[in-house]
Amino acid sequence: MSDLHDILDKHVGGDGRAPGAVGLVARGDRVEVRAVGVTDGEDSAPMARDSIFRIASLTKPIVAAAVMTLVDDGRIALDSPVREWLPELASPGVVRTPESPVDDVVPAARPITVADLLTFRAGYGFPGDFSLPAVAPLFTELLQGPPQPQAVAAPDAWMAALARIPLLYQPGQAWLYNACSDIQGVLIARVSGRPLPEFLAERIFGPLGMTDTAFAVPAADLGRFTGYYRAGAPGSAGLELVDAPDGQWSTPPAFPSGAGGLVSTVDDLYAFARMLLAGGTLDGHRVLSPDSVRQMTTDHLTPAQRAASTLFLEGQGWGFGGAVDVEAIEPWNVPGRFGWVGGTGTAAHIVPSTGAVTILLTQLELAGPSPLPSAMHDFWRYAANA
Repeated sequence: MSDLHDILDKHVGGDGRAPGAVGLVARGDRVEVRAVGVTDGEDSAPMARDSIFRIASLTKPIVAAAVMTLVDDGRIALDSPVREWLPELASPGVVRTPESPVDDVVPAARPITVADLLTFRAGYGFPGDFSLPAVAPLFTELLQGPPQPQAVAAPDAWMAALARIPLLYQPGQAWLYNACSDIQGVLIARVSGRPLPEFLAERIFGPLGMTDTAFAVPAADLGRFTGYYRAGAPGSAGLELVDAPDGQWSTPPAFPSGAGGLVSTVDDLYAFARMLLAGGTLDGHRVLSPDSVRQMTTDHLTPAQRAASTLFLEGQGWGFGGAVDVEAIEPWNVPGRFGWVGGTGTAAHIVPSTGAVTILLTQLELAGPSPLPSAMHDFWRYAANA
């Protein structure tokens, strides 16, 4: 019978596969962790449990949790209009139809709220059709897409650019991917009066002991940092290096991306997962209220919104910062399972009903939002039967 090492090893090394991977499967007190392959090419160090990865969109649930700390503090409410802190979004225009040019707009029917940002229904983001006119500026003006931290403008300039882009849908109307998490990061900084990295360190990372999670890797830890790759040109068996350990994450960025900018380790992410499973508390440290955890891990979409978002969600719902399984599409899709995947080849989920945690960290960029790679499917299938 295969163990976790065998499952990971099958997808590592040569022929366009990731150089290495770390996986964790936990249920209650039983925790299985395996590291296979190498950190950065053939001649680098062996992969280890404390190797550091770019976690991409696994940043999203962490930033959503930070928003909820402000809700718990009474600084903001889910129904609060964000215009008080984000005046750039006080009077957004909305394209008349999703297919309309960017200058054919109507006023927003109501203000954008904190809940709209958390549920990805503010009107900004990626639909299933990337060719729509109002989608293009997200790439050209905001550099939404694969993380490139040193290329993005500072938050105030980024928000000024966002204000020039119309909403694709009216607030609350449709689920759209990605951009709302970056806006959440700016919201946190402005409400708290502190840079996002400082706020996360104080309210999330410090209490949970997430010592290796940040927007950049200190020089002393670069030896544990993994390379980041994508598959080579069609027909090529090799990999293309996207970012080396001493590359874009070796210095703090001007724009700390709430959508995909963090680095982390399997144990740091496990600490965050255990906090959610325990209702917001870990080792005596209260990070979130139980109600905030419940809000995060509950599906907030209508059936029509789920049906329109199959490129990213594949039939799932959406909580705050992560997907929520609403039906058993595959053996691993346990109703209530909460979590997400990252475009750098990462995935992390919890199953509140069973106390299960699954975390997979690789270095190989996803080819697109769907279908997900066989390595993730094999890992989840193993975890479902472990």
